[in-house]
Amino acid sequence: MSSRGSTFAALGAASALLMVTACATATSSDTGSSPGSAVPAAATTTDPDVGAPPGAEILGRAALGEPFKLTISSSDESQPEEFEITVEDVTCGEPLDPGVLAHDSLSAPTEPPTPEDGKQFCVVRMEVLNVGKSEARWTADDTVTLNVDDTAYSQTQDDAQLTSAYEEYWYDQGKPRPSFGLNPASKGPVNAVFQIPTADEPTTVWFAAARWLELTGPEPGYLVRLQPAAQS
Repeated sequence: MSSRGSTFAALGAASALLMVTACATATSSDTGSSPGSAVPAAATTTDPDVGAPPGAEILGRAALGEPFKLTISSSDESQPEEFEITVEDVTCGEPLDPGVLAHDSLSAPTEPPTPEDGKQFCVVRMEVLNVGKSEARWTADDTVTLNVDDTAYSQTQDDAQLTSAYEEYWYDQGKPRPSFGLNPASKGPVNAVFQIPTADEPTTVWFAAARWLELTGPEPGYLVRLQPAAQS
């Protein structure tokens, strides 16, 4: 199944059957992690929690289009930062938004960005709502991975710059920038850019409930499945 030019809003019964009949794959023992690298996400593709970092506590689960509450501890433990995040869609293999690229080139004219050899851009489109009690900021950089079964892809520095270009574009259209801070009950769009192999199709997105994916170990977080769960 090709992921080029596709949006994973719904995959139908064929995808569900595949998830029911898929065989277990071997576990990975590699635990290294760095921005923009592929790292092990979970032990087996038959595990319903595949996509979560090995050993990470899963605080919540959601499906594509289903909002979930992301809570991040702050210096004031009585008032954590709280967001409602909805992954609206994930699009791979298509050119990046020409409006965003044109807007970005006004201040720094460059050639249109291209992915690394053998890879494709994937854009994770999200809505972020502050449901906490005070202004709070949130960014996908160093806190989110896009996963292909048990392999996790984080953002490279160039990917993070493209994500920022999307935010700047929407900010100039009158939308708040979550990375600059959202007041309570305010929301804004985040379009996070990742790169995965051209032949692959993402299956989950992992959100760390912290300002980083890992410090001394994997941070707890939330898992969003992009493909529908098997029907009983």
